[in-house]
Amino acid sequence: MAVHGAPRTLYLDCPFGIAGDMLVGALLDLGGAEAEAAVRAAVGALPVGGFSIEVARVEKAGLSCCDFDVVLDAAHDGRDHDMAYLHGGRVGTGGPRGHEGHGRGPHGHGAHEHGAHEHDAHGHEHRSLADIRELLDAAPLAPGARDLARRAFEILARAEARAHGVAVEDVHFHEVGAVDSIVDIVAASVLLDHLGIERAVVPVLRDGHGTIRCQHGVIPVPVPATVNICAAHGLPLAPAGVEGELVTPTGAALVAALDPSFELPARYTVARCGLGAGKRCYEVPSFVRALLIREEAPASACDGSAVKLECDIDDATGEQLAYAAERLRAAGAWEVHWLPVFTKKGRPAYQLQVICAVDAASDLELVVLRETTTIGVRRQVVERTVLPRRAERVETAWGPVAVKRVELPDGSQRANARALCYGKESHEGAHRFRYPRVGLLGRSPYGRHRARGSP
Repeated sequence: MAVHGAPRTLYLDCPFGIAGDMLVGALLDLGGAEAEAAVRAAVGALPVGGFSIEVARVEKAGLSCCDFDVVLDAAHDGRDHDMAYLHGGRVGTGGPRGHEGHGRGPHGHGAHEHGAHEHDAHGHEHRSLADIRELLDAAPLAPGARDLARRAFEILARAEARAHGVAVEDVHFHEVGAVDSIVDIVAASVLLDHLGIERAVVPVLRDGHGTIRCQHGVIPVPVPATVNICAAHGLPLAPAGVEGELVTPTGAALVAALDPSFELPARYTVARCGLGAGKRCYEVPSFVRALLIREEAPASACDGSAVKLECDIDDATGEQLAYAAERLRAAGAWEVHWLPVFTKKGRPAYQLQVICAVDAASDLELVVLRETTTIGVRRQVVERTVLPRRAERVETAWGPVAVKRVELPDGSQRANARALCYGKESHEGAHRFRYPRVGLLGRSPYGRHRARGSP
């Protein structure tokens, strides 16, 4: 059940990678006690055994994070807590520096995370994708959570099938079927459904480098399944400059299942923030940050946004161009400019430039197409700086002057005289001002001509 009235956009900030348990921890941190109860009820009803879950607070780089841990019994546990084993004995400067007290794979992954399980020595169950689907169908999950979990497992299975060169339905290996993998994916899916997430934003996934050991031997980082997921779904990767696996296949599969966008809104507010902890100690702290955000409407035109419409015309008369500009101003254009240009074959022409409000662009574009001979219009959103201003009237010895006073960014002010008036007529409370025949200094405001009667 989605949380009523909550924001529906999830921003995942992954500067230190992402894994299944890290994402679950961050979402639990967002959802609180109600979310934890939903997870415990869902995973407790799964038709699998051999595990329990623990939720606690841990500290990462001085920050309080939620730690989600799937504790496996002896029959299901493996050696992916053994840093020396995973990294071929290379534990020291420049690489992982040891374990922080939780016994799962990189950032807390299970056996599916290339986490060093030698063949069947630890009794891992080999499940196919069909087995996983049956398991999910048998679990009492909400439809949204079940669909998301199925997508994540299918993405993961396709990536592993490509890595091993087999058909998806023929994938039979413990990475997909491990108990902690199932719990991580189901828990994350339940939480995403519980929070009512409708859109996700994940700008980039940062991964480490080097190698890591899996059941098939030593493989490079980013690991093949993670690379395959990112390639298939266009997820952007970036190097983190850390030796070790920061982005796991399960983490990448969950992100891909969300079908995220990669660009944050231009403006947003943060409603809630959650931090989910990983399990290993690398050169950087292992946690992921999840933020529930509210997208804000773009700044209004008076705050800086505008649209510029533009086209080149070489087959219209001056009268036609002037009429088009008149119609555009009447339709609400802020500015209408004609610029002399040369078009193809050296033809002299005019470029029409129209500056207008964002919400008026479509209507003004129709005016351009209707009132000119152009067969296309270029459109772009532009930013402008608009100074605060106010209109004033100043009395002078020659009559009232309409003044526009503006405030500069440094707080200073500037005033421009807009019209010099020597008389006024009142009409329904509005004043109509007329230009005088004599300027401030005894000159016409229109040129060098002296006023009548001046020396």
